[in-house]
Amino acid sequence: MRLVMGAQNCGFGPAAELVAVARALSGHERIFVGDGVAAEFAHCNPDAFDEIRSPAPRCAGLRRLLDGCDGVVSVMDADLVLHGVLAERPVILLDSLFSFWRRERPLAEILRLCETLPRTGFGAADRHLGELSPHERVLAAHLLATHGLVQNFPGVRQRIAEFAALGVGRVPRTTGALVDHNGLRAAAGGGTSAPSAPAYDLLVNLGGFRNFLLDFDEHNDYLLLIERWLPDLLRDWPRFRRVLVCGGPFGGRRARTVAVDGRLADCRLVPQRELLRHVATTPHYLLTPGLTALHEALALGRLPLALPEQHYAHLFTVRRLERTLFAKTAVGLAALVPGHPVPEDDVAGTAALVELAGRIRRDDTHYDRFRRCLNERIEQYLTLGAAERRAGVEELRAAMDGPPLREMLAEVLA
Repeated sequence: MRLVMGAQNCGFGPAAELVAVARALSGHERIFVGDGVAAEFAHCNPDAFDEIRSPAPRCAGLRRLLDGCDGVVSVMDADLVLHGVLAERPVILLDSLFSFWRRERPLAEILRLCETLPRTGFGAADRHLGELSPHERVLAAHLLATHGLVQNFPGVRQRIAEFAALGVGRVPRTTGALVDHNGLRAAAGGGTSAPSAPAYDLLVNLGGFRNFLLDFDEHNDYLLLIERWLPDLLRDWPRFRRVLVCGGPFGGRRARTVAVDGRLADCRLVPQRELLRHVATTPHYLLTPGLTALHEALALGRLPLALPEQHYAHLFTVRRLERTLFAKTAVGLAALVPGHPVPEDDVAGTAALVELAGRIRRDDTHYDRFRRCLNERIEQYLTLGAAERRAGVEELRAAMDGPPLREMLAEVLA
């Protein structure tokens, strides 16, 4: 089959999931369409696609591309779903945040908008759905898509029940982790070669970072806070002689090395499968609490330590996993600056976290508390025994496991 594929432009999570899906569909022709951070990730992992096309799916040639394809695969890209529906192509929508999307109106009202969708062109359809929030647009995309596969997570089953209650037949099904299972097996030594010796003592994964608000040079207080902290990390922990800090902010000419007393922190963007090898072999792992990176760590039997949240979705993830060791040891920005709560909203909550990161970075008292708290959590993390770490992995797996991705894709493509 000839498949047009795209991912939501929000950090590396959706794009990494799309790469995992594309690799699971290696027997098909896979054409990526998109721009921004999603395209950046696709270009960093070109082996996952047969063709990479930019600019974004709104380009004039998209309809011709869709008319010549057999189906559309979207990871949380609601616009691409809409394009596929208007082109009368089968659409598979994959979603790792199904229980995260907030709605202000009844689901039945969103369904009515979908049922009366004009089919004269993207502009008319886009205006028809214009009253929906970005989160509600994703829910509408589920109602419009031919098939929905949603990564299991606390709250997912309750939301699926809401869709089933509508009685329209378009009910998403749960799947397991949207991760590169072949790459994970190879990283763990299950492929043609054994896992390599660790090149680093500590891995710090900041993800793609960019989304609807955050960028490398704007609303970037979190990055600036991490940049202030890295030399102190090397000063406070002599045992970490080589640290790899990976993520979108360090791609290309943004790569750099921080050095303190002969200890080094290499900051760079690495291809996905190289990152998996580092996750498998590096003794200790800190990450921002994104679901894709967390699932990859669990697949490799690794329990990471959660860094402070960059945006509201990270906060949501930690809260939904609140009974787990992973969440109990996480560092929350709001807890470090009393009297500055984070609103329960994606946009406003993310903006509040940016402000909190800025306050901590600029104020020495706040920063000292941040540094001290991170050191306490790192010390706690390092003292965990093998049995405690295995138990921490297993409780997370129990909360998030689901049917194998490859099997679910085979079913919907049959």
